[in-house]
Amino acid sequence: MMTAQGDKSLYFYYFVAGLVIFAGTAALVRQFIVSRKVAGWAVALGFLVLGTAFASLGYGVLVALVGYVIGRMTLWLHTGDYRLNMPPYSTTREVLWFYSFRVICGMIFVFLITPIIILIPLSFNQEPYFSFTPEMLSLDPAGFSLRWYWDILKNGMTAPEAATGWWADMWQNAQWVRSVKNSFWIGIWATILSTSIGTLAAIGLSRDEMPYRRLIMAVLISPMIVPLVITASGLFYFFSQVGLAKTYTGLILAHAVLGTPFVIITVTATLVGFDNSLTRAAANMGAGPFRTFFKVQMPLILPGVVSGGLFAFITSFDEVVVVLQLADVQQRTIPRQMFSGIREQISPTILAVATILVIISILLLSLVEMLRRRSERMRGMRPG
Repeated sequence: MMTAQGDKSLYFYYFVAGLVIFAGTAALVRQFIVSRKVAGWAVALGFLVLGTAFASLGYGVLVALVGYVIGRMTLWLHTGDYRLNMPPYSTTREVLWFYSFRVICGMIFVFLITPIIILIPLSFNQEPYFSFTPEMLSLDPAGFSLRWYWDILKNGMTAPEAATGWWADMWQNAQWVRSVKNSFWIGIWATILSTSIGTLAAIGLSRDEMPYRRLIMAVLISPMIVPLVITASGLFYFFSQVGLAKTYTGLILAHAVLGTPFVIITVTATLVGFDNSLTRAAANMGAGPFRTFFKVQMPLILPGVVSGGLFAFITSFDEVVVVLQLADVQQRTIPRQMFSGIREQISPTILAVATILVIISILLLSLVEMLRRRSERMRGMRPG
């Protein structure tokens, strides 16, 4: 499609031409190259030269990546190395299903991740469209721009081109910057509150002498089960009666309610492998409950607590339904600002903000995974 440079009538012909090129490349690799590493780099170099000469350097780099995979995979199939991951007595049908299953899983992954990944190149669009322009499809540098990322800082400023006072104007008046500040302010305090409540609740529910544990657990995690619009409506009605609607305190408490179940579930799962004899030993040695908790129990369950806190922060950072009902104009968070932008004026600035949110979510989830592995190593469930 990129080779056709946006002309849909040429898609089929270029697709057939691509198949012929790939088949010819595979035949040459089988005939003259014996090392998979050499094959990958040789084909990548050839595709880079052809792609750059045919279109542009960006297109050449893209097809070079495809060529690297083709070169290595050709010899991988030709030498029969694809059977090394299976027992030698495996039948052809078993080998076929082994790789077919992985291809199916890969297709499902691509299906799920494509709507998210597609936002990233669109956020660099030079034109104010939510679609790929012919320049973008042909990887022409003129079709890409950072204008929408700059718009995050300038949108709403009184004098975006002023030489002095630019930073103060941006910090106080830019709409997206204000929503970023609100999201972090509300998210951090909601995370602290939900992590504290959720950790204490999980410790209490993990004790055998706790009565009605199942019932209490069901009530505490109900915000995850009840439709969010119902929870938001109930919170709005209650907070309106006590004067917390349209306030930062109300938003923090509401997001803490939504984040607490994630902390409870994460910390409870961490406490499953906790050795309670350690707390009894600390008590026998004269340590009080608070000292035992902070010196013995907390260090061991800390990865689970931090993971739960990160999930609570992500929940608050991405939440929009409660904010729609409880927030005032000056309390708009990033999701609320995006929702308003879609309804009032569609701009690729929303895609730029979405790209930043995706990157933040990836970093936070990567940190959660690192903490999970560390927790497993500390509990002896995973080799170091």
